[in-house]
Amino acid sequence: MASFHKDRKIAAIKDLAAKFFGENSNRTSLITVTDLIPSTDGKSATIYVTVLPESHEIQALDFARRHLGDLRQYIGNEARLGVVPFLSIEIDGGEKNRQRIDELLREDSEKQK
Repeated sequence: MASFHKDRKIAAIKDLAAKFFGENSNRTSLITVTDLIPSTDGKSATIYVTVLPESHEIQALDFARRHLGDLRQYIGNEARLGVVPFLSIEIDGGEKNRQRIDELLREDSEKQK
């Protein structure tokens, strides 16, 4: 049962983070929440994001990090989660790698035609 509640909490934080960035970003870039990994004790969590266009990654990451306190407060107000974990933000390198692999596979299949 604990796993169910943990999964629900992760999904709620992920969804609310995506909503927060959608409502509060400056619209020059798209910040997409791709994953949330909690620490083993549940007191902190890392939110992984991708940014489009990639040329705006640094500015979007700076924006997200500046607003972590606001994000945590927003999550606390919007969801009944008890204590909201301390949050950090990182670019999702795994998602970038997956996209690059897809691109290479498409190129390879086009060459074989």
